[in-house]
Amino acid sequence: MNGDLVDRGSWSIEVILTALAYKWLYPNRMFINRGNHETKEMNRTYGFEGEAKHKHGEQTYKLFAHLFTVMPLATLISATKPPVDSSNAILSPEGKKRFFVVHGGLFSKDGVTLDDIRKIERIGRQPGQEGLMCELLWTDPQEMPGRGPSKRGVGIAFGPDVTRRWCQANGVSGVIRSHEVRQDGYAIEHDGLCTTVFSAPNYVDQAGNRGAFIRIDAAGTQTYTQFDAKPHPPMKPMAYASGGMASLLS
Repeated sequence: MNGDLVDRGSWSIEVILTALAYKWLYPNRMFINRGNHETKEMNRTYGFEGEAKHKHGEQTYKLFAHLFTVMPLATLISATKPPVDSSNAILSPEGKKRFFVVHGGLFSKDGVTLDDIRKIERIGRQPGQEGLMCELLWTDPQEMPGRGPSKRGVGIAFGPDVTRRWCQANGVSGVIRSHEVRQDGYAIEHDGLCTTVFSAPNYVDQAGNRGAFIRIDAAGTQTYTQFDAKPHPPMKPMAYASGGMASLLS
């Protein structure tokens, strides 16, 4: 699960507790990345802090706030078999596909390695406004080559050439990220090296998008499953947000 489990609606507590229950039940099969909304500042603005305190009290929110800092910033998924067709694929040193799964995206500078990411001290820390942790949770792909300013005011936008260089340098077959609505639930970008997947259908009851998830088989082949929104009880999205804020910022 690739971040932003909370703040996406008015049942964030139920969503995150269900995910944690699966993590407890299947600790070696369930993995939950941190998103830019698993942070104190965003929870205060978009509603999770208010929801957690309303439903279960302040101490429960404090426990969640610490839990979010323990979540991984990214996950590396490695195929167990060589690909059927590797003619155009970037492969790991073992000759297999592997995918870098992260909520936001890549970096404001070249040369960042997987080891650099592993060494980030995350526990008990917030991402701030700059640096590797911030960029992992906040950046977005752009169509133009190179790097550009972020439409969000935090992080940067990175082009297809940036993605290719980073994947080649790290032996990564593709980046799988979330963080942005896609009308079909997913979009394959940057010449196939960057895939955005967004699993909240009809985001905040307004966007009209489908949701999707990705399945990766043993050879590293990706398939996509789309789904539509279902009716829910009459509670508006982000009902616990400060000032009643309901933004499409993801």
